Amino acid sequence: MSEQVIYANEARASEHRYAGFWMRFWAFLIDLIVISSLNGILVSPFKFVNDGIAISVGFWTVPGIISAIVFYLYFILMTKFFGQTIGKMILGIRVIRENEEPLRWSDVLFRELVGRFLYRAFWFLAVLYIVVGFMDEKQGIHDMIADTRVVFDR
Repeated sequence: MSEQVIYANEARASEHRYAGFWMRFWAFLIDLIVISSLNGILVSPFKFVNDGIAISVGFWTVPGIISAIVFYLYFILMTKFFGQTIGKMILGIRVIRENEEPLRWSDVLFRELVGRFLYRAFWFLAVLYIVVGFMDEKQGIHDMIADTRVVFDR
């Protein structure tokens, strides 16, 4: 890499104010309220089917499957098309790539689908979110691997 590119990347990185753990936490809580509302609208009709008994598909229930799909699609689509979820919009933060190019599908899918799935499937990994509070650029493990940052809007 040439020295100009390195200096340009360092200058660009210093222009951003990174969102820390608590801002991201509050944005996530707002997003959970939005997702719960969406799930309430989409899953409520299932209370009137089958006398209110949940319809099972193997280990899962249909309302559970729909709730999971809504959860992941919300984060994937909002981050890909807007660079932020409703919670992040309210708090004025957004997800960017390290090199500030537009987010790619691979970035978003890894960050939002794989990262969130791992944190939810293995509950003890949720402790790793605390890493955000100690990193210089306030990155979580999923941000480091996907080369993304969460920054304050300008």
